[in-house]
Amino acid sequence: MLRRHAAFCGVRIITYTLMSNHFHILVRIPVQPPLSDREILGRVSAFYGKNAPETLLLEDSIKTTGCIGETDRIRLLKRMNNLSVFMKELKQSFSIWYNRTHQRFGTLWAERFRSILVEDRPEVVRTVAAYIDLNPVRAGLVRDPADYPFCGYGEAAAGNALAISGIASFEADGNDDWHHVAEKYRETLFSKADIGAADAGQLTPERAREIWERRGELSRPDALRLGIRYLIDGDALGSQAFVEEMFLRYRPYFGPKRKNGARPLRGLPFKELRTMRDLRVSVIV
Repeated sequence: MLRRHAAFCGVRIITYTLMSNHFHILVRIPVQPPLSDREILGRVSAFYGKNAPETLLLEDSIKTTGCIGETDRIRLLKRMNNLSVFMKELKQSFSIWYNRTHQRFGTLWAERFRSILVEDRPEVVRTVAAYIDLNPVRAGLVRDPADYPFCGYGEAAAGNALAISGIASFEADGNDDWHHVAEKYRETLFSKADIGAADAGQLTPERAREIWERRGELSRPDALRLGIRYLIDGDALGSQAFVEEMFLRYRPYFGPKRKNGARPLRGLPFKELRTMRDLRVSVIV
């Protein structure tokens, strides 16, 4: 369902994790290129099915008039390359499926989705991707996310081409061979002592929290075993220049006393990263 909605909307999935009561998705929203009628029809057909009424109506319009009607074109394009529409329709589709499967009705999701703007630089995307893929590790479900089939890294480790291309999009360095990509990515997922170890991920989330609370030294992979609110509620994450740019773009949403946007991730080994919000309470959850 996730892949189908992404293909229709033109959203590129970098990685994701599905948990029992929530999910995380890291996506790119590319600038909408001009789409021909055939390309729009292809997306609709892949999404709804070749024999679906929506697909057949568009096919008939192209055969009869040589093009998709302007009203239909505008309606469909409004649903593409838009994060809010993508999330809304994905959640609605899942709710319909879940309610039908479990003989229930009514609202399924507790609240609107939360989002954070991520600078599209490898070192930034890599950090957020690893944080997402390590969700099942933090939850104590697995020691290695490669063993969790419901996350991008686990799916890629099992050979899924779409999952591999998502991680390779920031980790490949021109080489999209999975073994090369995985080797580099594991340097972010695991500390050096753990890479190649029979029992990967030796530092537990509990132990990582204990070290952080007494202000001990944590490596970046170890810190990612903590529940870091900056990566969930930080509004924007990236270099100082990127966060300042986002601050200026959304300046009206901040109080008049706020002079700048970039804030450090306090107490964490991500010195080059900045966030939009200065979280002083419950930084680690």
